[in-house]
Amino acid sequence: MIAFLVRRAATLALTLLAATAVIFVMLEVAPGDPAVTMLGLNASDEAVAALRAELGLNAPPLERYLAWLAGMLRGDFGVSYTYRTPIAELIADRLAVSGPLTLYALALSTLIAIPAGVHAAAHRGRAADAATLGLVQIGVATPNFWVAMLLVLAFSTGLRWFSAGGFPGWGDPLEAMRALTLPAVSLALPQAAILTRVMRSALIETMSEDYIRTARAKGLTERQALRRHALRNAMIPVLTIIGMQFSFLLAGAVIIENVFFLPGLGRLVFQGVVQRDLIVVKSVLTLLVLAVTLVTLAVDAAYAAVDPRLRARRR
Repeated sequence: MIAFLVRRAATLALTLLAATAVIFVMLEVAPGDPAVTMLGLNASDEAVAALRAELGLNAPPLERYLAWLAGMLRGDFGVSYTYRTPIAELIADRLAVSGPLTLYALALSTLIAIPAGVHAAAHRGRAADAATLGLVQIGVATPNFWVAMLLVLAFSTGLRWFSAGGFPGWGDPLEAMRALTLPAVSLALPQAAILTRVMRSALIETMSEDYIRTARAKGLTERQALRRHALRNAMIPVLTIIGMQFSFLLAGAVIIENVFFLPGLGRLVFQGVVQRDLIVVKSVLTLLVLAVTLVTLAVDAAYAAVDPRLRARRR
């Protein structure tokens, strides 16, 4: 098991290295000059040249890439062109919003999807199954930013239960979680629809296996066979989707954070792109890729914990 995780970690490290090269090249070829953006179109050539020299933009691309990579390995992400602040501090401040928001949305998605998928699979072909599948189709087809606007209209403008945007900080944890509730729900509902469909399909497929028929022949009821045997084995594809959803929620909250004016990583990336603060964009994107690789490694480890057949196969 340890050797398997070491091999997977080495593979993911190479993937992360390749991702940093792709991110750097893509942002290098993007149009626009950060120095011109910061100084304005009316700035003199001398001022632009001086700022480019100050920001280190005149060095060869390979030299800048290696310096950026070496700095990240030391934990030094550089200094933002726009904020004149160490990027590590910016990321830490914004991660204090995006991290809890992602975990909140993932928890809501899982709590909704797994019971719904189990219920639909247990009542396959009946009215409850058809109703669940209908709601799943609506959830899959509905964009999360549209869900966010509906939630704002219903619970902020109408009922006034939640604020329409902003984040008060973690001085009062209850108020902070209250401010994250509508964004988390808007992120969680479409993902819960996808996870419900996967849970239902995996459970239906597992219930047709020979060992489930053997369990029924030994006297277990349908519900007992589902709970004791089928559910755990059906969790393998579900864990894959949960890992992918964590990565998507962390990286894909750009629109939601802008809808609710949340000072998270998504909003930081959006502002960095608009202001041509490329070093911020590169660092945040690399951090998101790192999060994806770590989640992938955690999912691989969870496979063996859930399914003992995988441990035996590896031995």
